[in-house]
Amino acid sequence: MTFTETFIVYPANRALQRAVRHYSELFPLQTEEAAQDRREILHDNFIHTQGSFELPAELARIPDGSCDNLRGVINEQDKSVESAALYNTLGNLLAARAQQEQDDAGYEEAIKAFNAALEIYSQEDTPEEWAWAQYGLAAANHALGIRRQNAAPMKAAVDAATNALLVWTRQDNPVEWALTMHLLGITFHQHGMMLKGNRTLQKSVVAFKNALTELDEENTGIELMASHNNRGAVLHNLGESEGNPDRIEEAIRAYDASLDTSMAQQLSIHLANICRINMATAKRVLGEMRQDAAITEEAADELEVIIECFGDSCQPRFLEHCQQQLALAREQMQTVGSKADA
Repeated sequence: MTFTETFIVYPANRALQRAVRHYSELFPLQTEEAAQDRREILHDNFIHTQGSFELPAELARIPDGSCDNLRGVINEQDKSVESAALYNTLGNLLAARAQQEQDDAGYEEAIKAFNAALEIYSQEDTPEEWAWAQYGLAAANHALGIRRQNAAPMKAAVDAATNALLVWTRQDNPVEWALTMHLLGITFHQHGMMLKGNRTLQKSVVAFKNALTELDEENTGIELMASHNNRGAVLHNLGESEGNPDRIEEAIRAYDASLDTSMAQQLSIHLANICRINMATAKRVLGEMRQDAAITEEAADELEVIIECFGDSCQPRFLEHCQQQLALAREQMQTVGSKADA
């Protein structure tokens, strides 16, 4: 089974945000030096597309030497809560740097740091910190699984995220619960595509549906937009796997809801473009499935608008994707037209 490429949106990682705040308390001068306008280094059209360890908006980079600084103050014989916090912060910063440098070894070291924190934290005595460390461990394993296209880290990510939900309940911690459900959603999606298993993809759909119940435009706009978009992405791929055009139609509705949220919250234009690209791609696939020239023509028109009107605010890979999809749509229209003439 060959899946059509879909584009995922990653909301800010609140575990990483907490780690950066902790590091800034320990090394304030270093953090201040790194707190420049990140857009000097990372353009808007790359934000929220790189992975689960995207830096907070105020940071352009991980402070130089930060991981070495943390290693220098960690005492392996110290089993205090303060030592666990250092391991947890180290894990987050290592994973963020690994994402920037596309470094598998960095993710592996981050996973070791999170596990070291979890040897000290406990669900009974330090439940909140234990849950945050589990979340970080889940995100790091998810990232490593994507890098290696390996199902084992994905399973480890699911286990860690599920552990976090033992503490974060929908009733008492609705936002943390929803964000963990979102992390489960993107993990099940990638894991399901590796396994080519509809059951795992269906778990992803359920996880996103759960996340959406506790997110709203006013307080969690980017998370809401991402959950709608990413639910659309898994519905899209599930529809292809099942050969089910109804799933594709549901994906289109999810992408549309994501676009509405993006526009209402005045999020970065490139996030709206991701919704448009995903939606036009899904319409192209739907037109092919239904052998419907009108749907395919609509998809082609939308792809042309994206290329002509929003090309400057698209990543090169997004623009290339649109050009490929437009060529496929035109080919489909010719094929359906030839059949109709015959």
